[in-house]
Amino acid sequence: MGDDKQQIIDLETKFWTSMKEKDVPTAQAMIADECLIIGPMGTMKADPQKYAEMTKDGQWTLENFEFSDVNVIFPANDVASIAYKVHQTGEMKGKPMDLNCADSTTWTRSDGTWKCALHTETVLQNERELADA
Repeated sequence: MGDDKQQIIDLETKFWTSMKEKDVPTAQAMIADECLIIGPMGTMKADPQKYAEMTKDGQWTLENFEFSDVNVIFPANDVASIAYKVHQTGEMKGKPMDLNCADSTTWTRSDGTWKCALHTETVLQNERELADA
């Protein structure tokens, strides 16, 4: 099972690398025909074409990312879920971005190929923000 978990971690890393490099063909190939994306801006449904447009035209750059506290489970034979913290830096709409987030992705396998069916991102508050709340 350890090798299977590493395969999912490697897949998630490839997913993030495609965003960092704005590698549209790779990003598009990794998205299921129907994918849900949940983040600070709300929820949306995407397909490979829409995700390719978001990757190419988005007003953001991802300079670096680093995962920590990574967990992988397999709730069914062809389903994997990965959850982790990610520190990401770059730019969003022309302004510096330095975020700590909790992310998760659910991957489904069909004909031997894993595709992203669900991705979530929650921005984590730092301890100072929590104390001021």
